[in-house]
Amino acid sequence: MNSSIAFDAHVDSLQLALDLGCDLGRESPGQWDLPRAIRGGVGATVLVCWVDPAFLPHGAQTRAWALFEAGEDLARRHPELIRLVGNGDQLEKAQADGCLAGIMGIEGGHAIENDLDCLRAFFARGLRVMTLVWNNHLPWIRSCQAGAGADIPRGISKFGRAVVVEMNRLGMLVDLSHAGETAFYEVLECSSQPVMASHSGCLALHDHPRNLSDDQLRTLSAANGVVGIVFHPGFLDAEARAADAAVYATSAYKNLKGDGETARMLLQRDHLRKNAPPLPIERLLNHIAHACDVAGVEHVGIGTDYDGILRAPEGLEDAGCYPILRAALCKRGFLDSEVEAILGGNMKRLFEQVTSAGMAAEQAPFEHLYSNLAERPPGAAIPQGSKGAQANADGRVVEMGTKPVSGTQR
Repeated sequence: MNSSIAFDAHVDSLQLALDLGCDLGRESPGQWDLPRAIRGGVGATVLVCWVDPAFLPHGAQTRAWALFEAGEDLARRHPELIRLVGNGDQLEKAQADGCLAGIMGIEGGHAIENDLDCLRAFFARGLRVMTLVWNNHLPWIRSCQAGAGADIPRGISKFGRAVVVEMNRLGMLVDLSHAGETAFYEVLECSSQPVMASHSGCLALHDHPRNLSDDQLRTLSAANGVVGIVFHPGFLDAEARAADAAVYATSAYKNLKGDGETARMLLQRDHLRKNAPPLPIERLLNHIAHACDVAGVEHVGIGTDYDGILRAPEGLEDAGCYPILRAALCKRGFLDSEVEAILGGNMKRLFEQVTSAGMAAEQAPFEHLYSNLAERPPGAAIPQGSKGAQANADGRVVEMGTKPVSGTQR
């Protein structure tokens, strides 16, 4: 079995580089960095630029560019470890040269600030994946969370359709994790290319708004898309979700302080790991197996959400742990060829298909990294944000899906 087959469709670690100055080319305090990913057999990773909705209405694009530059900085500083890629040929070349293939992504369409020219600018710089919506509803697409106002479309608006059509034209992979159910189906109806749900679970196993129903899994499969099974215990298991919520409610958790939200997230992670019972890896395997049964093995992958979650299933605490998952899948009864497909082959096939179909994705967008990109330390004068639980008007924490943070609504 190829030792570098894994393709992780969703990793949030760039905010550690930007906000804390972490060099992800060395072992970092987070869950993902290049040494551990390479040691774990990861051959490709989508590096996500997640923008806290607190940066709206006028700072989201600026924050996204800063995170994007942090990804470029990482590739420029460690060319022997990672190469940013814009299409399947470049991915193959990077892996043949012994590098991890980095794919730049954005999580949350609010980063383009309702502007197709902004989307095109990100694409020209190398963006190849966009999660259309996060947990905050947008004027052009509804998320899976409750609380949408009357001005939010039931699914996607005319502009939302234009975003999908333009992404298809350019050769950019549409990601439907976090999308509301109607939005999910409407995007599939208007997309001329297959899509993914990069980091989701199975609703049949745990009734969480971030998980996909069996019908959604079948529809995604029929469109030749791929679902990446997430590692977040709260999405995978009801008891784990309740255990996390109990920790979030404690004064000890609420009183954790850090130098900014990203630093506080690391403290929250350590506290949760110490105070919540571990989630057995079998719970993750159950979601993978169910998705394979419903959608077919060729339509299931992995999207860990490392550094966008506070903890992961037992044994899979960081990006160096893929051999444990590989062994567990084999023990579960999956064939070697099926394990290769789930861990990386399916996502790689999807990325190659979508980028090769685009009008411009064959261009090499990252040549500037080694020539004209000025030296710039990550994190310079950019305000911080942190994914997570947000509090409503009465101060009650509402789980938004990843980094739980209590406090006032921003």
